[in-house]
Amino acid sequence: MKYESIAPHRTMATYPKYWAHKFGTAPFLPMSKSEMDELGWDSCDVVLVTGDAYVDHPSFGMAIIGRLLESKGYRVGIISQPDWKSDKDFKKLGKPNLFYGVTAGNMDSMVNRYTSDKKVRRDDAYTAGGMGGARPDRCLTVYANRCKEAYQDVPIIVGGIEASLRRIAHFDYWSNKVRRSVLLDTKADLLVYGNAERAILEIAYRLGRGDEVSSLRKIRGTAYATKSIDKSYQIIDSTTLDTPKKVVKIEENPYQVKEAEVCDSAQGSEATEPKTAKLVTLVKKNTRDRSKEVIRLPAYEVVQKDKTLYAHASRVLHLESNPHNARALVQSHYGRDVFIEPPPIPLSTKEMDSVYELPFARIPHTVYKKAKIPAYEMIRFSVTIMRGCFGGCAFCSITEHEGRIIQNRSETSILNEIEKIRDKTPGFTGVISDVGGPTANMYRLACKSRSIEAACRKPSCVYPDVCQNLNTNHKPLIQLYRKARNLPGIKKVLVASGLRYDLAIKSPEYVAELAKHHVGGYLKIAPEHTESGPLSKMMKPGIGTYDRFKTLFDKYTKAAGKEQYLIPYFIAAHPGTTDNDMLELALWLKKHKYRADQVQAFLPSPMASATTMYHSRLNPLKSLKAKEPVESPREMNQRRLHKAFLRYHDPNNWPMLRSALQKMGREDLIGNSKRHLIPSWQPSGTGKRHEGHRRKRTKKVLTQHTGLPPRRQRA
Repeated sequence: MKYESIAPHRTMATYPKYWAHKFGTAPFLPMSKSEMDELGWDSCDVVLVTGDAYVDHPSFGMAIIGRLLESKGYRVGIISQPDWKSDKDFKKLGKPNLFYGVTAGNMDSMVNRYTSDKKVRRDDAYTAGGMGGARPDRCLTVYANRCKEAYQDVPIIVGGIEASLRRIAHFDYWSNKVRRSVLLDTKADLLVYGNAERAILEIAYRLGRGDEVSSLRKIRGTAYATKSIDKSYQIIDSTTLDTPKKVVKIEENPYQVKEAEVCDSAQGSEATEPKTAKLVTLVKKNTRDRSKEVIRLPAYEVVQKDKTLYAHASRVLHLESNPHNARALVQSHYGRDVFIEPPPIPLSTKEMDSVYELPFARIPHTVYKKAKIPAYEMIRFSVTIMRGCFGGCAFCSITEHEGRIIQNRSETSILNEIEKIRDKTPGFTGVISDVGGPTANMYRLACKSRSIEAACRKPSCVYPDVCQNLNTNHKPLIQLYRKARNLPGIKKVLVASGLRYDLAIKSPEYVAELAKHHVGGYLKIAPEHTESGPLSKMMKPGIGTYDRFKTLFDKYTKAAGKEQYLIPYFIAAHPGTTDNDMLELALWLKKHKYRADQVQAFLPSPMASATTMYHSRLNPLKSLKAKEPVESPREMNQRRLHKAFLRYHDPNNWPMLRSALQKMGREDLIGNSKRHLIPSWQPSGTGKRHEGHRRKRTKKVLTQHTGLPPRRQRA
C-alpha cells in the first residue's frame, strides 16, 4: 500500500538563523534582567515558562527547546517556577518579541502533585531541595493565563507532556470528570504536542519573519482553536470508521486480519496486523491524499455524557497515531473546534545528534547554588540514546507523547557525550548511571519494511506477540555498550532504564552482555502482573515470558561469577483486575520469595487507553461495536486491598487481607505455616493505620530473600 505524504517537512538544519545570532551562546539561558544585561540583550525573543527548576541538561524539555532556539539565533529567557499568584514574575524578563512558550515541566502537574490515592505529595523531584508546592495544580493553564495577563498581545504557545496528554477532551482522574481540551482552558494561540523540535522551529521562523500567529496552520504536532475548517478538507465522521454499536460476536484478537489483507484500515474499523505476525505483502493500492482528510470526533459535550462515545474517540485517536498515515482530527467544544494536526515526523539520526550536541551546561542554573534537585541527581551521569516506544502499554503515555517509531542517536554522538560527562560533569567517578531512554533495549529496532511501517496502524509491535515484521537485532546496542565501557576513564556503564524483556529474550547474546557488564546488583523489570485478565488489558506479555528471561539472566549471571537479582515491578488496581487476580499475584510473590516494599497502584493519566477503560468500563483496544465490558477497581477500599495483596508480608495489611480472604472463601490461606499467605495472629501495635498518617519515607525497593545479610538485600 502506498500513502502520499501528509505534508512535506523541512529538516531542522534548513531553517535560517535569526538576526540575533550575533549575540552568541549564553553560559545559561538567562533567568533575570541582570543576566540579560551581561549578555548585551535589551529583550528576549522567546520567554519559556516552566514548572520545573531550570537544569541546563538534555533530559529537561525546556533546556532542549531553549538551546535549540538559541542555536537558530533567538534570544531565549527562562522563567522557572514563578509565583503564580500574580503576573509580576511573568514580567521579570520583559515583553517577549515573538512568543511565550509555556510548559508544566517534565511531568503532568497533577501526576506530579498527587498520588494514585489522591493524596498530596510532600516532595517534588523537579524542584530545588525536593520540596513540593512550587507549582500550582493544572500548572499549564495557570501559567498561560498569567502570561496573557502580563502581555495581552504576545502569542502564547503551550507544550510539554501536560499539553500533549490533554489536547482533546479527556478524563481527569482528580476531578473525576471529562475536561475539555487544555488548549481552550489555557486560551493559548497554539498547542504543541509530542516531541516539539520541528514545530517550535517552524513557529519561531514564521513569527520571526512577521507572520500573524493566527496564520500558523498545517504545522505537524500542533493544535489550534477555530470556528471554521478550511473547505479543502474532506471531513469524515469518526463513527463511520469504527461504529460504536453493540453486536453479538466479539473478536478474539482486535488486530487479526487475513494474511492477504493490507495493514491499512481503509474503513478504519480495526487496527490491522495478522495474528501470526508474518511479513505480509501489500496487495492493494490506496493513493488517497490523507492530508486532505480530517476526522471529526464526537463533540466534547457528547463524550462528556456518553462513555461509549468517549471510548470511541479515544480509540480513533490512538489509531491515528502513526505519523506516516495519521489524519488530522477535529473535535467541537460547544461550537468551537479544536483542530489537531497529524503527529510530527520523527527526527532523523542526524537531527537527533544535533539536538543532543547543543551546548548544554549539563548542570542546574547557578541561582540554585548548592540546593539539590533530585531529578537532576538521578540523571546527571546518564545518556539518552533513543526516543519513542513501540510497546504500546495501555497504562503508559510514552507512545502518545514521543510516538512509537524509535528515533536513534548515532554511536559517535553517544560516545562523545559520555566523554563530555567524564570531562565536565562535577562529581563524576567513572560510572555512567544509564544508557537508555523510555526503554533500555529498543535502540535501532524498527520495522523490517518501511512500506509496512508506513501503513501499519497497530498500537503495539510486541503484543500479543513480538511482530515478525520487527527487527529485533540487538547487535548495534551490544556494540555501543562495548565501546562505551572501553572509553578511557570509564569504569562502568550501567543500564537503569526499564528493560523490555520480551525483546531481550530474542537476543541471548544481549542478555549475556547485560548480565556480565551492565547490572549494578539489581536490574529493574516490569512484568506488571501474573494473570492473563489484567495483562490483556495492559497489553503486556504473559508471565511465562518473564520466566524465560529470568532463566537466561540467572544463567549468564552465574557464568559471570556474579550475585545479581531482578527487581520485578507490579501494578495494583489496573482495569480488568479482580480481587482474585491480586490474590494469585500475592501467591506468586510468596512462592518466589519476593517482598514488594514499593508498590504502584494504577493512576489514570490523561489520554492513556487504560484510563479510557477506567472511565468508560469498555475496552477501546477492540472495536467499540463489541462493547466489551472492563471492570476496574474504583472504590478506594478495593484499591487499597489490591495494594495490600502486593504487600502481603506487611503486618499492617493482615487485618484487611484476613477479612478479604474470608469473604472470598479462602480461609485456607490464613494460618501459621509456610503454605499460608498470612498468619492468623497479629503482632502487637500493628494493623491500626490512621487515615492521613504518613510513615517516614525510606528508600524502598523490591528485594528477594537470598539468605544474604539485610545490608546486602538493600539497594
